[in-house]
Amino acid sequence: MASHFRSYIWDPVLIVGQIVLMQCIYYSFLGLWLAGVDSLVHSSRSLDQIFSYEVLGFASIQGRLSMMAFILNSLTSALGLWFFIRRGKQCLDFTVTVHFFHMIGCWIYNAHFPAALSWWLVNIACMALMAVIGEYLCMRTELRAIPVNSGPKSNL
Repeated sequence: MASHFRSYIWDPVLIVGQIVLMQCIYYSFLGLWLAGVDSLVHSSRSLDQIFSYEVLGFASIQGRLSMMAFILNSLTSALGLWFFIRRGKQCLDFTVTVHFFHMIGCWIYNAHFPAALSWWLVNIACMALMAVIGEYLCMRTELRAIPVNSGPKSNL
């Protein structure tokens, strides 16, 4: 008889729901971080900050602040992995999926494939941070001690 401890059951509805949830978390918190950054420098908000890869750059203060918002967003998205995915093995999968859909969104928004080196560097750094921190948090939760003796103790 095979062991059923932590057996994985194929549930496409759950997986699609988690993908949609992680996309919502990613864009919601990115919008909040960008709004916070924009309020610091009193700049206008637009979808270009999220989807245009010309905005991310080292030359302007707005580009550096946008990159900082993307980095901070990877930290909050890692918390989303910890709260909603809860499996260390799946953190890299969901991280790559979120960033893949973001790349597709940028491609559609700009009508051509992302070509800016700064965009690729920021997104690779964000993927690495989100995956490593999310996996670390999930592994800490998975490796927590399981209480075996939870009943009342008898005094003999």
